[in-house]
Amino acid sequence: MRKYDEPDPWKLAEAMGIIVQVMPLGSTEKSCKGFFLRQSRKKHITINSDLPEPIQRIILAHEIGHAVLHHEAAKMKAFHDFALYDTSSQMEYEANLFAAEYLLEDDEVTELLSEDTFFFSVAKELEVPPELLDFKFRILKRKGWQIESPIQSNSNFLKHLSDRGEDT
Repeated sequence: MRKYDEPDPWKLAEAMGIIVQVMPLGSTEKSCKGFFLRQSRKKHITINSDLPEPIQRIILAHEIGHAVLHHEAAKMKAFHDFALYDTSSQMEYEANLFAAEYLLEDDEVTELLSEDTFFFSVAKELEVPPELLDFKFRILKRKGWQIESPIQSNSNFLKHLSDRGEDT
């Protein structure tokens, strides 16, 4: 990410040479949110256009995380972000951490927290689901911040984002 110094995940994917396709994949809870695959040395991300744009942005950042962290594993299978989520998936956990670190600047989060703002208000202000902010809190704790999240998110939280797209 720092290599490209690009805050927009759509432009980051382009700069990284990742082919991004946005297409309708359905709007039910079980609909695919997006997926990453690597085929013939090319990286492809598909995003569900039926999702609200803020959620598409989060899904794209998550899939870029797979492209960066798990590109070797993607040779064997696509990362489908619907049924493959589970709490034991280390790769999904890592992609969530990647998306949280990429989309949420440390300074912006800590500044909002220093304003004595509640956790859920900070998430709303940053236009992200609280679960993604929880993942950012985990990163900030590793960096030495003394903060506690009021929630414990699972790696599968993206599976349910379209159910409450108005929350982000």
